[in-house]
Amino acid sequence: MALSISLASFASGQIQDTIAIAPKKLYIKANALFLPVGILNAGLEYQLNKKMTIQGDVFISPWKSFAGKYAQVYMIGLDGRYYFDEAFKHFYVGANISAARYIIQKWNYWSDGPYKYTPDSPTYITSDLYQNGYSFILGATVGYQFKLSENWNMDLFASAGTMQSYYKGYHKTLGVRYDDDGRNWDQSGEFLPYRGGIMISYKLR
Repeated sequence: MALSISLASFASGQIQDTIAIAPKKLYIKANALFLPVGILNAGLEYQLNKKMTIQGDVFISPWKSFAGKYAQVYMIGLDGRYYFDEAFKHFYVGANISAARYIIQKWNYWSDGPYKYTPDSPTYITSDLYQNGYSFILGATVGYQFKLSENWNMDLFASAGTMQSYYKGYHKTLGVRYDDDGRNWDQSGEFLPYRGGIMISYKLR
């Protein structure tokens, strides 16, 4: 009898918890930092329970040339977020997994100094070189979200993690590989900040 009462009480509590957060909220969002320069970073964040959400987002930088640098990046990502207060409110932490396809010129290739891939490689001007490849990323997200009005939120966030990249290096005008030493792909592993900004969110439901 006592067991039946306990089970009934537990079931009642679970139902009340479900009712308390139903219907689950869904926000559409866009990064206000990147839109002015023609870069789209947008996503959807969906409530799983009282304190947890899941977010899917895309990052699209279509620039074949931005300030003279190659800057094409296409990235998709998935966040699992835990809010210390309640979903969509105040501080949160999360885990992120992302994948990216890019044709870019890395920041350390912006100089006009000489570049040799190996001692036996031809000498190039560093700023004439770029990278074409893809990355897999696993990282952590931290942020703070707060209400602007009944249906609008602001979400400040940043992510950092391990990035495993596979790419080929090319010369802009000659079209030849500057890293041609018999390998098909170059590979690099780095720990980097790779996401961040200010998302303006609108509640769809």
